[in-house]
Amino acid sequence: MKKLSTDEQKHNAAAAAVAFVENKMMVGLGTGSTVEIALRLLGKRIKTGLQITGVPSSIATARAAKRCGIPLVRDWGEFKKLDLTIDGADEVDPELNLIKGGGGALTREKIIATRSDRVIIMVNEKKLVPQLGKFR
Repeated sequence: MKKLSTDEQKHNAAAAAVAFVENKMMVGLGTGSTVEIALRLLGKRIKTGLQITGVPSSIATARAAKRCGIPLVRDWGEFKKLDLTIDGADEVDPELNLIKGGGGALTREKIIATRSDRVIIMVNEKKLVPQLGKFR
């Protein structure tokens, strides 16, 4: 079996996460390179009729989501509960503990995740580590 490139792994992870998004959902949007791929895939689904509202975890995510045609909440007071959040992680160990926050959007990501009924964390094999703490 052919080993997938990091980009292919990211795309597959993003596609799998986006498959969980259903019509009328309020969706938390994390931050990072794999999330950007998920945003593009969500944008394609929106063009074919999917209706969602996104809650971005960072200014960068908000800008990327707007470019993809994803409608966003106007302010953080507009939501109490989210149906789903899609995000990434910096490291994941064999017990599925993870480290987030290397990119600087950690506070908003945590708020979004705690308000979500379900959180999907997308990673590629480079993020899998035997012990947490290797991320720099």
